[in-house]
Amino acid sequence: MTDFEPRGAAETAIEHSADARSVEEAFDAENYRQAVIDSEAATAEAMRNTLLTPRFYTTDFDALDAIDVSPVREEWDSLIARMQSDPNRGHFKKNEDWDHIDWDGMDPELRAEFTDFLISSCTAEFSGCVLYKEMKRRGTNKDITTLFQLMARDEARHAGFINDALREAGIAINLGFLTEKKKYTYFQPKFIFYATYLSEKIGYARYITIFRHLQKHPEHRFHPIFKWFEEWCNDEFGHGEAFALLMKTDPKLTRGVNAYWIKFFLTAVYATMFIRDHQRPAFHKALGIDPDWFAESVFTKCSEISKQVFPLTLDIDNPRWMKNLRKLQRANADLAEAGKAPGKLAALPKRIGAQARAVAAFVALLTIPSIKNEVPATTRLEPAY
Repeated sequence: MTDFEPRGAAETAIEHSADARSVEEAFDAENYRQAVIDSEAATAEAMRNTLLTPRFYTTDFDALDAIDVSPVREEWDSLIARMQSDPNRGHFKKNEDWDHIDWDGMDPELRAEFTDFLISSCTAEFSGCVLYKEMKRRGTNKDITTLFQLMARDEARHAGFINDALREAGIAINLGFLTEKKKYTYFQPKFIFYATYLSEKIGYARYITIFRHLQKHPEHRFHPIFKWFEEWCNDEFGHGEAFALLMKTDPKLTRGVNAYWIKFFLTAVYATMFIRDHQRPAFHKALGIDPDWFAESVFTKCSEISKQVFPLTLDIDNPRWMKNLRKLQRANADLAEAGKAPGKLAALPKRIGAQARAVAAFVALLTIPSIKNEVPATTRLEPAY
């Protein structure tokens, strides 16, 4: 039986993925089964593959299975024990704190941008779930398979919860269809480590920044899902801790030429976030958040956290940093506008010009000298923001 096939009459399933003890239980939960009948538009949006949309990844699973966590055993066992204690089981589902939302009465621009945010978030969570589940399925190394099973469980809960929120708006993503049909990008394990570590840590920084802001300004909490962001981002934080420990098992992963790769991934992840957030002005206005302030807050948190494992941080206070981020964002906006033009040939010069400006801005960001960091002997951190 595949993950999303109908069950037989004798089979039973839990009602909601929030209560799942494993990723398999989550996939078999009733709220996941409901999502098989989906909105074609939402699934089509989740299927898009661009530089800015979440991707599905595959890697060298044998190399992952060969990892020896002995150099970080004490910290590793402590992290796994916390994840196995499962403090968030049962959390990611609607309860009495879930307010009614008038989707039909929502400002159309806000509705479109918020829906895009939810679809993108659901796709990102589910892409992590699929990758982690595959490692658990293929591996034989108990340390590694245990970790990836626990992380897949968490991401399945998150994706199922977001899909519940989308279903209220009359749409949902067919997650099983994504598993089978979405294009997979191959990354070497070290690139998976850099990209996924940053994805989890910047996810924490983003969600906790929004959560703390809305604690102070509850009048801007236009949807109840934001009430769940604290526990959500703490899951993200823990997953990032796991990837930090995986990188600490092999010192070569953060030295030599790999330090340049780390700088590239830091720059790419930060720049992607900046561009995507500036594509949602109505969303951030409704939250009462200035996108530039939000970016700086998230970059500061993520840079401080990443000192636990990375030998460098980006100089986000350098005057060239925000200047070139804005150039990159404007070039991307022009590129998107050129793509909407009715005559592709007529728009070609504008498209080429925007691409050239985008490349120049990204190279300018990469050439800003980074700040060296002495990685501490003890890696583990706890959420503190």
